[in-house]
Amino acid sequence: MFTTLGMDHLTSSFAEHPLDVLKTWQDWQAVGQSAALLVLCETVGGAVRDIGALMAVNQEGLHCGYMSGGCIDADLILRAQAALRSGRPQQIRYGAGSPFIDLPLPCGGAIEVLMLPTPDTARVTQIIRALETRQAVSVQFHPKGAIRLGAQGGTETGAVTVTYEPKLRVRLAGRGADCLALAKLCCASQIEVQVFCVDDADLDAATELGVPARALETPQTLPVLTDDAWTAFVLMFHDREWEGPLLSQALSGPAFYIGAVGSHQTHAKRCAALLDSGRSDDDVKRIRGPIGLVPSLRNASHLAISVLAELIDAFRNRLAHRAARTAVILLAAGQAKRFGSDDKLLAELNGQSVLSHALNALPDLPFGPCLAVVPSLDHARTEAFAQSAWRLLVNPNPEQGQASSLQIGLAAIEADPSIDQILILLADMPHVPARHISALLRELTPQTPAVMSDLQPSLGPPALIKRSAFQALRGLSGDAGAKSILQDLPGLTTVPLTARHAQDIDTPQDLNLAKALTDG
Repeated sequence: MFTTLGMDHLTSSFAEHPLDVLKTWQDWQAVGQSAALLVLCETVGGAVRDIGALMAVNQEGLHCGYMSGGCIDADLILRAQAALRSGRPQQIRYGAGSPFIDLPLPCGGAIEVLMLPTPDTARVTQIIRALETRQAVSVQFHPKGAIRLGAQGGTETGAVTVTYEPKLRVRLAGRGADCLALAKLCCASQIEVQVFCVDDADLDAATELGVPARALETPQTLPVLTDDAWTAFVLMFHDREWEGPLLSQALSGPAFYIGAVGSHQTHAKRCAALLDSGRSDDDVKRIRGPIGLVPSLRNASHLAISVLAELIDAFRNRLAHRAARTAVILLAAGQAKRFGSDDKLLAELNGQSVLSHALNALPDLPFGPCLAVVPSLDHARTEAFAQSAWRLLVNPNPEQGQASSLQIGLAAIEADPSIDQILILLADMPHVPARHISALLRELTPQTPAVMSDLQPSLGPPALIKRSAFQALRGLSGDAGAKSILQDLPGLTTVPLTARHAQDIDTPQDLNLAKALTDG
């Protein structure tokens, strides 16, 4: 079991993770205490918390979570108590543009907080269940009080949509002061942690500290692996007998971080041993070593701070790292015969072309090469790519179908060793939100061959496809989509995409429907 030291969500006023705040709200409800849920829905300039940060306030004024560095939280508690009495949701602005001139923000910016005095208990329970079972969940908070999850509906005017992820989790295997110092620091930082000890003395010391610990019996009988995409595995000791099996087991799972203490020389030897044991070069490159932001530390507490800082940096930047090794292929060469004499991709949709909408689907992440396959370089569609970093590729035979464009994109990046996967986008899907692309990236693990969009009931793009599946894609022809190749791959993962967001534009009627949906 993973846990955090001293974390009681009923009394932790400054809990940070959504799960702790929501569980406190749930516990208050269970004992008959009405409680409001506060959501940070907008920030301007500097802000202490991210959009989506939560705070719960009960009728007695007890609170869990926070919205600022202390400058407005007391006022929020009072207003939340008033909202509980009125039962009316409200949105409150502080800082620049706020009517509360006596509560300026020191940073000079502004924040808006949505106050929900009667949030939907069933929806809150669903969010808690998802996070407790280590699943990310997309949540929409509406100004009128509604809460929607995932694919339960399209974005409504004024709603804020956030994705909550499970807690960072750290699994340690080691012995001695270094291991125990890192475990203690994780607990103090509200990070889930578990220690696996070889020595009985370390096991006793961990138990005395309140850190959950398990004994490692033999290298051949390791505990069952429970790592997920939000887990970091850290090896905190030097022992040739143990480090090979422990690292090999971690490499077989989806941990976002795998690291081991030791000098450069020690790390080189362990990597060589893993290669000799049959591990691939790509596997071994996943292992970080020596670990820690500060080199050559000889103090256990300082090493723990250095390693935890590296873990947090890796945790925050894992999507950016995956995006940097992802090539984007936008298929924009289709003939669009069903649309009539006009070009569907250049048709106007709420002030810009359908193609321009599709280009805006990418989240603000450092993607690798962005390639767009077009019918010719002098085609009118190319104007949409002016002043952008997209590289245009020509499909001289678009009549051969979508697969021919995909093959051209693949050929352009297949020899690039910096690319681990491709992201396929269709130019006639104007409503795909950037958060859906981010969700695809979150589901990507070293063991996942592809992540496809679940269009309910079919699968389709946008889709992420790992290099291991490139050769299979070579068998596509005509208008056959990647689904026909990918759907039977072991480990295929899917992310729901609402019918509204999955709409493509094939006919003038589709365009009219898209306009109506956007207007609504």
